Amino acid sequence: MDRLNAWARRLPEGAVWCLGAIPLVLLIWGALANRLGPDPVKAIEHDLGLWALRFLLASLAISPLRWVGLSLLKHRRPLGLIAFSYALLHLLTWLWLDMGLRFGQAAEDLVKRPYIIAGMLGLLALLPLALTSTRAAIRRMGRNWQRLHRLAYAALMLGVLHFALLLKVWTGEVLIYIALAGLLLGLRLARNLRLRSQLARQSPRVAG
Repeated sequence: MDRLNAWARRLPEGAVWCLGAIPLVLLIWGALANRLGPDPVKAIEHDLGLWALRFLLASLAISPLRWVGLSLLKHRRPLGLIAFSYALLHLLTWLWLDMGLRFGQAAEDLVKRPYIIAGMLGLLALLPLALTSTRAAIRRMGRNWQRLHRLAYAALMLGVLHFALLLKVWTGEVLIYIALAGLLLGLRLARNLRLRSQLARQSPRVAG
């Protein structure tokens, strides 16, 4: 574990960004090579959304991994920003390539289709995290940034809901994402409850 932690500390953020760009590069190459099937726009839209969900899961897995001794904390910020970038590209693909920038029709779909509402709310939940992701903003906000970071869990649940409502069937893939999201949220909740319990037990001693 020590060697792995040392390797993770030496890994620059730029390398994480390069790894995060690989799915996008492969997707662009697939589009140029006409290898995305009969509906390439839907394929691009679908894959961008999935990668947003995957990178968000990866960023939220950093804390549970740290609790068991694997410290990847320095990579949480780039993973979260990569997730936001893919989510934003997913939205832009829908607006530009799918809807043809017909904003009136897009607004009608937003109101009529619950999965679009869930996806939009998930992106909005990620927006303040992306806007305050600089080191200066994190230092300035202090512990308030940690409270703001809880929006990432809301974004994760909304992203999973968006995916499940879009497919309309509970496939094995959907169940895997639901299970992973539930696991991460459950681990966070269990840890918070345990810490509150410990503080409650210590409070009488401090008072005495």
